Amino acid sequence: MAKAYWIAFYKSIKNPEQFAAYAKLAPAAIHAAGGKFLARGNPSQIYELGLPQRVVMIEFDSIEKATAAHDSPGYQAALAALGNAVERDLRIVEGL
Repeated sequence: MAKAYWIAFYKSIKNPEQFAAYAKLAPAAIHAAGGKFLARGNPSQIYELGLPQRVVMIEFDSIEKATAAHDSPGYQAALAALGNAVERDLRIVEGL
């Protein structure tokens, strides 16, 4: 079974306090669902049409586990704390 990856690109963080509240809740929910953080932070180098945006990449054992993590009560609580504090692009992709 192919691994799956959450990849989030943060276009803007409008409310750092709400983002901090989310950041306290989200990792525990993601780890509980089997997620493993592979990268988190601002890019070290930007090429082509890349943007200087915060990026988070999380590995899961499958698409099903990644989706279940997103839909879990723990992660939904983190999203509720986040509210509209950020503008981001979140994708779940299947590995090769």
